[in-house]
Amino acid sequence: MSLMRTIRGLSRRSRTCWVPLCAAWVAATGILAWQVPHGTDVLPALAVTPALSAASGARRRAVLASGTLALAALCTDLADDSVGISGPAAGAACTVLAVIAAGMSIAGRRSTMSAELARTREIAVAAQHVLLRPLPQEVGGVAVSGEYLSASHGARVGGDFYEVLATPFGVRALIGDARGHGLPAIGLVAALLGSFREAAHHEAELSGVVHRLDGAMHRHLSGRAPGEDVTAEEFATVQLVQLAEDGDLLAVNCGHPPPYLLGPRSGQLALGEPLPPLGLFDPLRTEVSVCHGRLDPGEGLLLYTDGVEDARDRAGRFFPLPDTLAALAASRVCGPEVAARLRAEIVDHTGGRGADDVALLVLSRAPQAAAIRGRVTSPPSRQPDASAATVADASASSPAGL
Repeated sequence: MSLMRTIRGLSRRSRTCWVPLCAAWVAATGILAWQVPHGTDVLPALAVTPALSAASGARRRAVLASGTLALAALCTDLADDSVGISGPAAGAACTVLAVIAAGMSIAGRRSTMSAELARTREIAVAAQHVLLRPLPQEVGGVAVSGEYLSASHGARVGGDFYEVLATPFGVRALIGDARGHGLPAIGLVAALLGSFREAAHHEAELSGVVHRLDGAMHRHLSGRAPGEDVTAEEFATVQLVQLAEDGDLLAVNCGHPPPYLLGPRSGQLALGEPLPPLGLFDPLRTEVSVCHGRLDPGEGLLLYTDGVEDARDRAGRFFPLPDTLAALAASRVCGPEVAARLRAEIVDHTGGRGADDVALLVLSRAPQAAAIRGRVTSPPSRQPDASAATVADASASSPAGL
């Protein structure tokens, strides 16, 4: 709704700019008619007045008002002794009337088309929100933040996608990149997201979710219309993550860039040898390896698509993701704020002219999670909780990576 209010505000401002333009033009034409001998030769220029209001996006009443102003100025000039009433004067009046009629017709058609365009945009925004739903701020005790940049101008979705769900098996997150970018890849994105939203609640193992995603992809490809390009190789890279309440982490990588750990153990997580992208292997014949790890309280997990590292500036330099994350960590930017800051840095690096879709997803555990669990499970005591200190020490000494 905020987008629609912005559009309407810009339209109102553009429609009111005709007033100073028309007034200035009428004044300039009138002065010129008085100064030039036989000023009737200048008077046809008054016909530009309603044309200016129509060109500035004014409505029909505004076009009529500006035309009336031009006719009033014309009558005033003809009443002056220095301007004779002749054929050119009558022609100027007819020209003004003709331009008024044409301008009102154009303004009416433009108003109808603008209303249809605003309605189409409203429907498109609603459809995009259904496909790539706004992420909740918190799911199952995990703070969530995400950012998206589409390669298609004016679009909010493209070939990259993400989703975070609270399931009976923990918080499950998906981030992926379908072949291609922009609007042509939306069909495959819709099929994969729909399959994940269903499978995440019913498949106890992440390998089962991968099987369901692969099946949805093949069904989508087999159901393409005959006119679509069926010769191109279709695939999608995905990263699946499952985070339990105690911080246990499970992950499956299918050809996707490995995530980054945010916090004291910051760095790229070693997920081992990733599987091929979906569509390039058969999950029923290939063992789906699930990597195990841990996300300690106060740490975050950054999931991203390859559009981040492939983003280039005017000189062709790639976006320095590791250096940017190190700079953000040095500035004590952590948790959900990382996604928004990264997006701003990418836009600044590319100048807003990204050639590929970009998706960012950050999952963060609250720093006080361990202390809260210690107060709940331990009996009341005036002495410091030794078990909580032991847990904190063990978390601090755990190795980085999965």
